[in-house]
Amino acid sequence: MTQMTVQIKRLRNGDGLNLPAYATPASAGMDLLAATDSPIGIEPGERIMVPTGIAIALPPGFEAQVRPRSGLALKNGVTVLNAPGTIDADYRGEIGVILINHGSETFLVQRGMRVAQMVFAQISMATWDEVAALPESERAEGGFGSTGISGGDEI
Repeated sequence: MTQMTVQIKRLRNGDGLNLPAYATPASAGMDLLAATDSPIGIEPGERIMVPTGIAIALPPGFEAQVRPRSGLALKNGVTVLNAPGTIDADYRGEIGVILINHGSETFLVQRGMRVAQMVFAQISMATWDEVAALPESERAEGGFGSTGISGGDEI
């Protein structure tokens, strides 16, 4: 496990809310809280941007990923639409969470509710090496189900 320090700025709408925190010592993600002025209802099939009331400055070479909370997904059908959302190291604006309601009932987002989690990851930068042909592989050009659906022998 790698330890790092991330600068964080609490925005006006985040006053009075806790900063993101790990729920347990072994949690991979920090919980992001809704920094709404009033409750927001998300109708079935609707998507909204939920403000978090924070902005961060990541060290170069890192990203923060915004991911769904499994309990919201299972119990309510609410998830992060662009999961995982990426926060780049040079972004300094408010972190927003795009939630979508796949459930059958209106979901109410309350101020201070844990709406997503944020995971930090080290990134690699790539350069291109354009070639006329790619090396052979066992899979070749097979995709979209070409490796089967069973964990054992094919049915």
